[in-house]
Amino acid sequence: MAFEPIIDISTIDLTCIALSEEEVGKINPQAGDMRQLNHVAWLSDDNQSAVGMRYVKDDEFWVDGHIPGRPIYPGVLMIEAAAQISSILYHLNSEGNHFMGFTRCDDCSFRGQVLPGDTLVLSSIIRKFQRRRFICDAQGFVDGNFVFEAKITGMMM
Repeated sequence: MAFEPIIDISTIDLTCIALSEEEVGKINPQAGDMRQLNHVAWLSDDNQSAVGMRYVKDDEFWVDGHIPGRPIYPGVLMIEAAAQISSILYHLNSEGNHFMGFTRCDDCSFRGQVLPGDTLVLSSIIRKFQRRRFICDAQGFVDGNFVFEAKITGMMM
């Protein structure tokens, strides 16, 4: 199946900050090593889609062990980053401050690698929204190159 971007990243000014790291922290509960979204660079006018940034550093907890001598940002953390930007979209479209748990990942495909020093650009779009549950399509890019995609489902816990 041919790759089709959910958002044309080339049309987004990635230097903008729509939601700062502090604002992301007020919406999403992840902190420390598990914060996988640095900030949101762009939000659609209707808050149905977003582009966020993850700056992958060379001193992160996984670097020495995944993989020794050739550190590669773990795919499971890419999925977590996708879940975090998708959670932002849920919260921007819901009333109240509910804890949303990541419940499912479907149609996940990895087509590139993310290395220390890279900037992972994340895009997400809501495909189904209910008060207690949402589904988003998410994708990741490095230097404009497609790296991964997944369908993310979250549910109120």
